[in-house]
Amino acid sequence: MNQARKLRWGILGAARVNERLLPAIVDAANAELVAIASRRPGAAAATLEKHAPGLAGVNCYDDMQALLDDERVEAVYLPMSNHEHAEWALKAIARGKHVLIEKPLALTVADVDAITTAANQQGVKVMEGFMYAFHPQYARVQELLRSGVIGDIKFARASYSFIMKPARLYRLEKDVDHGGGAMWDIGPYAIHSLRSCFGSEPKSVIAQATYTESGADIATSGVFDFGNGQHGHFDISFQCSRRSEYEVTGSKGGLKCHTVWQQAGDVPVISWWTEDGRHWEERLPVSSHFILEIEHFSDCVLHDKAPFLSLADARANAQAIVAAMQSAAQGQRIELA
Repeated sequence: MNQARKLRWGILGAARVNERLLPAIVDAANAELVAIASRRPGAAAATLEKHAPGLAGVNCYDDMQALLDDERVEAVYLPMSNHEHAEWALKAIARGKHVLIEKPLALTVADVDAITTAANQQGVKVMEGFMYAFHPQYARVQELLRSGVIGDIKFARASYSFIMKPARLYRLEKDVDHGGGAMWDIGPYAIHSLRSCFGSEPKSVIAQATYTESGADIATSGVFDFGNGQHGHFDISFQCSRRSEYEVTGSKGGLKCHTVWQQAGDVPVISWWTEDGRHWEERLPVSSHFILEIEHFSDCVLHDKAPFLSLADARANAQAIVAAMQSAAQGQRIELA
């Protein structure tokens, strides 16, 4: 990677995820933070001081459009509320900015298509922010699955949850149609990890959910049928203790990724076993998937490479999530085109 040139980043919003992403942009070898904006007066400056105290040369705006008008900003990280992703991604693209959008990229397939069209017309890079896919354990899991060590994949289970705390109750203020609830918050990880395990797209889904008074789901579970006897189970919740794991079972054995959401200092663990009674446990080096994500996207922009996570992948994930929520709402199986 050529580190002589650094991509100049702006952050469009002072969301909580900045506690991980803002330092990642600062620490990435090929990135430079030059601006941050928030609609709350003083919030941008406060966020910068909290997560990168003393960092000079960063413009702090109390107006989102002002950041998009900043000519120094080449790429934008967009961690705004889920229902705002498409609107502000299109505004950033219109200003010629490359955009890394926190998952979910958008709430509808139509919005993903609009973002894709606009990005192609403007010649900019756009990627959905699944940081976990850039951790070395993701590549290692994919390597093991494709090696055939556990045989033909038949079943996968993805479990993601954490206990909802008062500071995060804003995630339940809107109904599911406006991006509220667990499915749009942590569900994208479950769906994406299942799709990655099978390397294909689901044919149908049946799901059920528990809703709050606002119409947000606080827990959702279900089963995707991937065809050929392959099924992917998922459960996501704001009512269960913290989990971020997925497990795959094949005709010769099984494999488990124990912790997808790696915290600073966590040692990644992957375990797998075979039908003849052998067991392995592999511990990988500590890595920051946030820094790796920023460095990857920066490298794609600086050297005109296609991002690892394509917009076609984002479209398929959105389609699967929408189908799961439709199934839960209607109480019936939903076929995916």
